[in-house]
Order: sequence, then C-alpha cells, then structure tokens
Amino acid sequence: MLRAMGPLQGIRVLEFAGIGPGPFCAMLLADMGAEVVRIDRFTGAVGRAPIDPLLRGRRSIAVDLKQREGIETVLRLVAGADALIEGFRPGVMERLGLGPDACLARNPKLVYGRMTGWGQDGPMAQAAGHDINYIALAGALEGIGRAGEPPLPPLNLVGDFGGGGMLLAFGVLAALLEQKRSGKGQVVDAAMVDGAALLMSMFWGMRHVGMWTETRGTNLLDTGAHFYEVYECADGKYVSLGSIEPQFYAELVKLAELDPNEFPQLDRAHWPELKRKLAAVFKRKPRAEWCRIMEGSDVCFAPVLAMSEAPSHPHNVARKTFIEVGGVTQPAPAPRFSRTPPEVSRPPARTGEHGAEVLASFGFSADQIQKLREQKAVG
Repeated sequence: MLRAMGPLQGIRVLEFAGIGPGPFCAMLLADMGAEVVRIDRFTGAVGRAPIDPLLRGRRSIAVDLKQREGIETVLRLVAGADALIEGFRPGVMERLGLGPDACLARNPKLVYGRMTGWGQDGPMAQAAGHDINYIALAGALEGIGRAGEPPLPPLNLVGDFGGGGMLLAFGVLAALLEQKRSGKGQVVDAAMVDGAALLMSMFWGMRHVGMWTETRGTNLLDTGAHFYEVYECADGKYVSLGSIEPQFYAELVKLAELDPNEFPQLDRAHWPELKRKLAAVFKRKPRAEWCRIMEGSDVCFAPVLAMSEAPSHPHNVARKTFIEVGGVTQPAPAPRFSRTPPEVSRPPARTGEHGAEVLASFGFSADQIQKLREQKAVG
C-alpha cells in the first residue's frame, strides 16, 4: 500500500502499545497521514498478523523496556518524534525512565499525550477501572436507558472512544498547533472520566432550563418520546425515528397513516400510550416495507442495521463509508478532506515487524541496529 497522504503527513508519533482508547487515537492520527510507530513489548515470539482495525496504518518495533539499552533506544526515537501517546496507569512511564521529564529533556518540543481512565491525579488516579466505571462517575451512564429499567451501558463508545481516544487525539493536535507557535512541547492529560463528562455538556444545559429530568427514559432523547425511539417491525427487525421538529413529525403522521388528532406530539402525559400505539403500527409491516415508505423522507428515519448489513447499504456504498484492508471489512478514515484525502497506509503489523526499518529511519546505523538485536533489546 502507498503511504497515506492525509493532512498530518510529516508528523511523527510514537505510540506505546495498549488497548482501547490509545490504539484508537493512534489509528485516527495514522488515518490522517501521520507517521505512527507502535512500540510493542519485545517477547521474542512472532505471532500472526493481527486483524484489529484499531492497529492499522502504522509500523511496529518491539523493544525490551526492562533493559537499559531498550530505554535508551526509545529515548533516541523520542528525540526524533513530534508526539508520544501512552495509556499506562500514572507513574508507570516514570518508573520505566520514560516519563515526561525524561522525554522532554531529550526533546523539548515533544507533545506527550497521556490516556487514563481517572486522570493523572485525584483520589481515584491509581484505581483500576473500565469504560463503564468512568462514564458512571461522570454522570453519563445514569441517564442512558429506558424508564423503569437499570442504566444501559452504550457498549464502550462513550468512555473509551468518544471521551477517551478521540479526546486524546484532539488534545495532541491542539498541543502540536500550539507548539508551532511557541516552539515548546507539553503534557496532555486526557482522562475518560473528563471526556465522558464533556460529552454531556448539552444535557447539563437542558437540565438547567428544566428541559431534562433525572428520571431515566422520560425525556426527549432517552426513549421517553414516542417520536424518538426504535420500533420492531413485522419481521423482527427494527427501524429508528427521530421526528423531533414539528414538520418532521407531521411527515411521520402522514406516511404512517396516523390520525393527527390521536397523535399529539408534545403532550408528555400521553407519550407512553402513543408509544404503545406507534409500536403496534410498525409491527404491521416488515422493515423493508417501512424503508420503502419512509427512507429518504423528512421523517428522520433509518433502518437499524446490523454490522453485517451496514457496509452494503446504498448510502454507505456511495460514500465509501466502509473499506476492506487486509481482507477485513472496517470503517473508512473520517472525516473527509478535499485536498489531502486520508487513506489507510498499511494493514495491522506483526509485533516488531518493522524494527530495523524504523530504527534506520530515525538515524540508527546498521551496526547499532545489529548490536541492539544481539543484546535482545530490540526484536
């Protein structure tokens, strides 16, 4: 594959291998054309090439971080990088000798991105956790779910990815822009609890003006409204409605052949009853028939597609929303750019697959590379 030509071409990023939000951040940067090098732990084993789309688009070097020579190798890579991202618990990188002070001493312009759940400080900083815990503490999880039911974890999209990896990518890019002005690097402390809280900004505003209550499943956007909901069809498949604006709701009433007098939109007292009635309406036809009637209209309608269905939907096909890399179907890079379009430069790499290549591109001589191999500091 060709090297990606996205808007971040020329930016060098070091990624310390991890799971979830860190790799997602690295994927976003690589998709946009950054040269991202993943630093994997050297174990001596050579595994099969991974298929995880989160690992696409970068090279891998395997380093033994327990050896002094391995740490020194990484610090030499740091000297030639624009940014670094890591996702360990606070203090781990410092104990390795690769904390911000050590790295910025080698490269004062370095942007040092840190991804954690709880942040670098605070009473929870050293506690273990996962997405579900971070969004719970942020006040995001409690409001997700239906009336009378427990909160429903929205996969791990809100903490790990939206409030985590994407926030870290935004922070790294903001710091890189500032670095161009000041000539100085800095540390970016991205915490999933902070990011999940930030994603709730609109709901804090709605709460303060009385448009949002803490009774789950009774509000406009949390399945309380009959016109913002998913409904089962005759074939067991589902469709989604988002007919919030009056003109869109009127189109729903028209195309579903409802009696406007029996379906007042904003009478909250009748929302549960109207939801039951609308559910009965959608159960009368299969999903394909409802798509024929409503898809592309101003109802604000879409079929609820499975992952196996989404890549073949005509709109996604036309937009090339999904691509195939190394035989694996996956989402394409986003967003789109008119002049510097991003692309996936390579499939996921085996651990350490590009060790010699990476070292040479950072200025290591052939003799130095061979010595590091003999010392098993680098795989």
